[in-house]
Amino acid sequence: MIAPAASAAIEHLLRTLAPQVLGSLTRRYGDLGDGDDAVQEAMIDAEAQWRVYGVPENPAGWLRHVASRRLMDHARSESSRRERERRADPADWLASSAGALADEDPTHDDTLTLLFMCCHPALTQTSSIALTLRAIGGLTTAEIASAFMIPEATMAQRISRAKQSVRSSGVAFELPAAEEWDVRLGAVLHVVYLIFSEGYTASSGLSVQRSDLAGEAIRIGRLLRHLRPESSAVAGLLALMLLTHARRDARTGAQGELIPLDAQDRSRWHVAEIAGGVALAEEAMRGGEVGAYQLQAAIAALHDEAPSTTETDWAQIAALYGVLQRMHDNPMMTLNRAVAVAMVDGPEAGLRMLASLDDDPRVKGHHRLHAVRGHLLELSGDPHAARRAYMRAAEGTRSIPERDYLVRRAAMIPE
Repeated sequence: MIAPAASAAIEHLLRTLAPQVLGSLTRRYGDLGDGDDAVQEAMIDAEAQWRVYGVPENPAGWLRHVASRRLMDHARSESSRRERERRADPADWLASSAGALADEDPTHDDTLTLLFMCCHPALTQTSSIALTLRAIGGLTTAEIASAFMIPEATMAQRISRAKQSVRSSGVAFELPAAEEWDVRLGAVLHVVYLIFSEGYTASSGLSVQRSDLAGEAIRIGRLLRHLRPESSAVAGLLALMLLTHARRDARTGAQGELIPLDAQDRSRWHVAEIAGGVALAEEAMRGGEVGAYQLQAAIAALHDEAPSTTETDWAQIAALYGVLQRMHDNPMMTLNRAVAVAMVDGPEAGLRMLASLDDDPRVKGHHRLHAVRGHLLELSGDPHAARRAYMRAAEGTRSIPERDYLVRRAAMIPE
């Protein structure tokens, strides 16, 4: 046993272990829905006990052991689904962790198999993405709902139905056959992208980012890259994540406050990750049909290779966002393109582009639409309108650092 650990370290470890343990239980017992419930309960126990007694020598085994006992309780009685394990004393607790499911290979990782199970054709793509964000990414229902821009209650129902669909479909816990890869790979990549996005820019809470979540998405991306080295989409997504994650240390200040791209100390960006991401992006652009991930990776590379915001090739970035917008009707692409267009043609051009989103139900009233409008209004010399837009954005975000940043921006605008 190691010394008692801080909550942040425990949370990071549990997030890393959870999909591996859930995959192990699903492979063993064949029920993703009950397995997810059992793992979540085991994680609650782990967080409470590990802070007191320390992290066991075999933390994955401990989680498998406790979660397996949960599943057995669930099988015996439906009422036991809400019961909690009696708190063990340190001696019993250490003994259970030492021999927990000793037959499991500690190097075996079922994460990818679990990922493809969640993305089975028996589910709709939106259900697959939601379920995988829950099972693999460890996101809460509220976080997933925010990513989809729908109410939390709606997302909870969607995830519950997805679990029932997996249970009733009899989906085998195995990687897909070669002919099924392309059918399911698109949903898998979308899931990994959303996990990374939530890790890079947390939609709620006290932190700007959740590096453990972004790191897990990159880890999965590397696994996919190993399995499908010929896929330009896989290479493009991995490049995009590396190039974006390379800026992580410069995105927050000493007090955890948000630092925007134009104010970041670029010497704190991770040079090796940028070099690796640029090489992958170039390979992905040469690898056949160019899709959204390759184009976004190319945009990220232009940002990372520029010495400063003013020296960035905004014209090329605006052109690439234009291609993306034609490929995918995504309002967030329009927001990003508006910023790039404003840097090339002036803020009024960007504001005209934003006006097309005011009646789009997917983004109408979204805090990022108000934030971008505030930025462009500030550049255009309309301080009162900019201040109002920033404050509306601050009221709409659930991220504390983002809210504080927007309030500061509003306050800094001269009368």
